Amino acid sequence: MINKEPISIIDNEITSAPKVGNVLISKQQIKLRIKEIANDISKDYSGKKPLLIGILKGAAIFLSDLAREIKADIEIDYMAVSSYGATTKTSGIVRILKDLDEDIQGRHVIIIEDIIDSGLTLSYLLKNLKSRDPASLEICSLLIKKDTQKLAIDVKYRGFLIENVFVVGFGLDYQQEYRQLKDIRIVENAHHNNGY
Repeated sequence: MINKEPISIIDNEITSAPKVGNVLISKQQIKLRIKEIANDISKDYSGKKPLLIGILKGAAIFLSDLAREIKADIEIDYMAVSSYGATTKTSGIVRILKDLDEDIQGRHVIIIEDIIDSGLTLSYLLKNLKSRDPASLEICSLLIKKDTQKLAIDVKYRGFLIENVFVVGFGLDYQQEYRQLKDIRIVENAHHNNGY
């Protein structure tokens, strides 16, 4: 039976590397969890054709691996949003940098996120997409930070629950670096938090 709850990852001891610390979630753990999430989506959307919306840039790698594991007809689209501007803290003002190419009216939509932190940007995105009248709208996030959400958001498909640490790898970046890492690692002395 597939565990519907996110897997909790305990903050391990950190090395003194100048930027990137120890592995928090291994590539094997990520691969296994993605298969489990894909199985859930395949069952839930059997006979339907969901549209997976990847939130750029961070979710691109997660969406790519997830899509290959889903045993159902799917379509893929992308959005890019920003709430940070020139600063490293969310401003509360959300801008859509790239909108969808597809009309989602009457469609079954799944938002694919890399990480959820405060939830402020994602909450805005949900309101925006709900106004477009989809048949259904769900969220799938690889990572969720513990005790950081400022708004209650229902995340149907959840990967890993992590402590409030800055992480890179598997699509997540630090100043546009480290997205290509196959595992997820902690960054020491990061000057901002990642996630929406």
